[in-house]
Amino acid sequence: MAVAASYFSEEQQMLLKNAIARNEKHTTGEIRVYIDSTIKGDVLDRAAEIFETLKMHETLLHNGVLIYVAIEMRQFAIIGDSGIHQHVSQNFWEKVKSEMIPFFKRQDYTGGLLHAIDETGKKLKIHFPVTKDDVNELPNDVIFGE
Repeated sequence: MAVAASYFSEEQQMLLKNAIARNEKHTTGEIRVYIDSTIKGDVLDRAAEIFETLKMHETLLHNGVLIYVAIEMRQFAIIGDSGIHQHVSQNFWEKVKSEMIPFFKRQDYTGGLLHAIDETGKKLKIHFPVTKDDVNELPNDVIFGE
């Protein structure tokens, strides 16, 4: 088991997966959560690398959002594709990140991630409402790195 996964029980992982699925029922957008234990280098660079590796830039409407956490480094980033950035400013992502910090300071990583997933889902629902022919383009599982 990856070290990052040890911070989350199976129940917590299921809560996160279900939150992603629940939010994606109302939008064509895609939300992913990726958790590393540590990183070398810049958190934003690593998040961008993961975004590309997960092929999040290949969604039909370019409305994927990655919530990336390097848990032992206490660093995290939120990256949205070009479609969502046409509607949501960087200030929104910074606000969500600042709202996650109190959860993370209490080591309530699940709570912080659930908040970010729900806030992201609300914006995606406004700008990319679900369509009758919508398909889930990316898996909802939380991904754990090393």
